[in-house]
Amino acid sequence: MIHIFFLQAASSGNSTLDYLPIGIQLIFAIILVGGIMTLTHLFGPKRKTSEKLENFESGIEGHGNARRPMAIKYFLIAILFVLFDVEVIFFYPYAVNFRELGWHGFLAIVMFVAFFLSGFIYIIKKGALHWEE
Repeated sequence: MIHIFFLQAASSGNSTLDYLPIGIQLIFAIILVGGIMTLTHLFGPKRKTSEKLENFESGIEGHGNARRPMAIKYFLIAILFVLFDVEVIFFYPYAVNFRELGWHGFLAIVMFVAFFLSGFIYIIKKGALHWEE
């Protein structure tokens, strides 16, 4: 059995060699994606018929102008989803380090949840989640 320790850092502390595997993986990913895109462009079919150049709307015939105004409710729901979805990301560092953070960290996360909960209650009271107009 052959052991290869090429990518392991020799020192015990942090050094730039610790990031070598990440750099190699990043370079490989960029080359792979670029190569696949180039190959599909070079060897892919190039039949531009009028039917292929039409807009595709899930099999439904296109009609009207695409620039007509859209209800703000769609954008509001999307922004609220992103806001409350990103909130969950901030729980991960607390979950990993909750023992080291102790009661101070617990109180900080309780305040964080309370702020978002108060914002959520405000949104519900304003009727932002009601679809009927």
